[in-house]
Amino acid sequence: MLYLLCRGCCQKQENNFMLTLNEHLLNQVLLIAYQAGKHLQQFYQKQVHVELKEDNTPVTEADLFVSQFLTEKLTALFPNVPVLSEENCHISFEERKNWKEYWLIDPLDGTQQFINRTDQFSVLITLVRKNKPVLSIIHAPILSTTYYAMRDFGTFKKQVDQVKKLTKNTLNFDRPLRIAVGATTSQEKVRSILPKDFPCEFVVVGSSSLKSGLVAEGAVDCYVRLGQTGEWDTAGAEVLLGETHGAIFDSHFEPLTYNQRETLINPHFVMVGDQSLDWRSIFQFN
Repeated sequence: MLYLLCRGCCQKQENNFMLTLNEHLLNQVLLIAYQAGKHLQQFYQKQVHVELKEDNTPVTEADLFVSQFLTEKLTALFPNVPVLSEENCHISFEERKNWKEYWLIDPLDGTQQFINRTDQFSVLITLVRKNKPVLSIIHAPILSTTYYAMRDFGTFKKQVDQVKKLTKNTLNFDRPLRIAVGATTSQEKVRSILPKDFPCEFVVVGSSSLKSGLVAEGAVDCYVRLGQTGEWDTAGAEVLLGETHGAIFDSHFEPLTYNQRETLINPHFVMVGDQSLDWRSIFQFN
């Protein structure tokens, strides 16, 4: 069903229609994200059915339901724009490479955290235009926290009813480097690419998107991922960090790409809050 929806809207993408980046568009998508968050809250209050995908990662009925919900809502509002979901990503590169603009969604970022009941999971919605993310929303319903950003508009954090615009991050080395990781087991891997005895502190946080939010707001200095992620995991962070002087780079210190390869799997990457620093002197991938 979802695949047919995506095929239908991508056929309309042949025209030159592009969404206008403004507060009205942002508010429309925020409303959808909040509605999706309410669905996740309802699933979170009960036992959910869990299966393993081909890559041995878990998927729940909450992932699948919210994926369909988001796809239908976005398609109804923006029928000219295709939707690519983590739970419906088997659209061929031959078909999607011609998309000028599309929605990239992760209905439940942090599925394992959802299953483990850590509260650290979120809904991700990103608008990608000409292979560059330009609008993003990261909504963590249980934490009552939402990060959102739009190109040339800024990055914001909403916690309960308080909204704060995030400012440019600057970093100096008069204290240990604060590094976000997904699990305590990742710490030794990360230490292996740092200079010997380099002063650092690790912060363990569940979902990839929430770690990117911490980088954008300056609560941590960087987030290192030496494992498998998808483009939906990082697209939203590109906008958050792009508006706060941050950046994402791979092990060759090159930017990540979006919808430019057959695979949607990311290489290893680092998200940094202050792109002006000489990160090559810190992370020694070779």
